[in-house]
Amino acid sequence: IGTFASRAKDLPFNVNYHILFGNEHVVSFNSGRELQISMDKTSGSGFGSKANYGSGFFHMRIKLPDRDSAGVVTAFYLRSNRNNDHDEVDFEFLGNREGKPYTLQTNVFANGQRNREQRMHLWFDPTTDFHNYKILWKQHQIVFFVDDIPFRVFKNKANIGVNYPSKPMQILATIWDGDNWATDGGLTKTNWSFAPFKSHFQDFNIIGCPISSINTNCNSPNFWWNQKKYWKLSSKQRKKYEEVKAKYMTYDYCVDKSRFSTPPPECARTQKRSFHQRSGLGQARPGTGEAAPQMQPQDRRSGPSSFGPFRRCSPLLVDAGPQMRKSLKQ
Repeated sequence: IGTFASRAKDLPFNVNYHILFGNEHVVSFNSGRELQISMDKTSGSGFGSKANYGSGFFHMRIKLPDRDSAGVVTAFYLRSNRNNDHDEVDFEFLGNREGKPYTLQTNVFANGQRNREQRMHLWFDPTTDFHNYKILWKQHQIVFFVDDIPFRVFKNKANIGVNYPSKPMQILATIWDGDNWATDGGLTKTNWSFAPFKSHFQDFNIIGCPISSINTNCNSPNFWWNQKKYWKLSSKQRKKYEEVKAKYMTYDYCVDKSRFSTPPPECARTQKRSFHQRSGLGQARPGTGEAAPQMQPQDRRSGPSSFGPFRRCSPLLVDAGPQMRKSLKQ
């Protein structure tokens, strides 16, 4: 469909991605079709796409560290650059003590504006099997999915002065030490006796519009996710979305009056429920840092010295066909 050139499936890691840091903490399985990234006291690790993208339906199958993972953050996200005016769209999986649930935090940065955290618990154990985490990013909206269920929507409301991610972004995945904020607001620390902490990733196909020249139009309807029927959730998706928010959301910046005496303009229609009070998060205030602070072996909190220059290229594009489009059509 559209400009996709191939229907190849199950691409190995090195076709579209490369390791960014922590090479000694990365292990490849199944001829490059599964990647393990890990963290210990010396360093975390991470990888990123070789290209930047201007829109797409990005996904990754992920299995998270098991047992005691308090303080450990696994992130799958899009990011434009490391400048103060950067754009970023985050999945952050916040570990916990053994027997306690993971927290999934999402965030949206636009032109450097941050503090748009939402948190939820998952309805399954994310450590026992792979699940598909997806980001639909396009001109009209950003939608976060767990498997085929949408659980967060961020609409483009630039018409009322709300910044919206529009810069070319790289796809990134990292594991790093966030024990100064990630679990119980930083009160619960990482138990290093359980290290190394291991996250597993699969499905390295990329469904997106690569920025290969200054003339690339990533808002073109030739890309199927830009077609009008995907400008908003379907009625079936909307029902699932409302159900998940009601059952599993534990924090929403839109209703946090301790941070925002006046709700941000994009929150005007958010239901007035104090999710963070209901969840008992207490001091577990969402982190204010980026999804992937750089990590160096000599200082596990300071991050890799550099993610390197962004590369502009056109890797093999894959249309995942009905299987991936199912998430948007339901």
